[in-house]
Amino acid sequence: MTKADIVEVISANTGITKIETEAVVNGFLQTVIESMKKGENIELRGFGSFKVVKRARRIARNPKTNEEVTVPEQYVPVLKVSKDFKQAVNGSLNS
Repeated sequence: MTKADIVEVISANTGITKIETEAVVNGFLQTVIESMKKGENIELRGFGSFKVVKRARRIARNPKTNEEVTVPEQYVPVLKVSKDFKQAVNGSLNS
C-alpha cells in the first residue's frame, strides 16, 4: 500500500476530499520527521512508538572485496509497534 492508496482509503472512509486528506497525511508525516530530527520520541497509543536510536560504531565487511570497513556511529529511526497492533495483525493473518 502506497501513500496514494492510504489517501484514497481515508478519503473514501471520511468523505474528505483527496486533496485535503493528502494535506493531512503529508502534515502528519512532516511532523513525525521534524520531531524525530530533534531527537523526540512519538507515541501513538494502539499503534506504536517512533524512537531515535543511536547505533554504535562498528566494523563491517564488504562482501565483494572481503575488506573490513568502519561504519561510523549513527542515529536511526525505529518504530516499535504496540501489543494491540501485533495482536490485530496476528489475529487477522492466522484466521
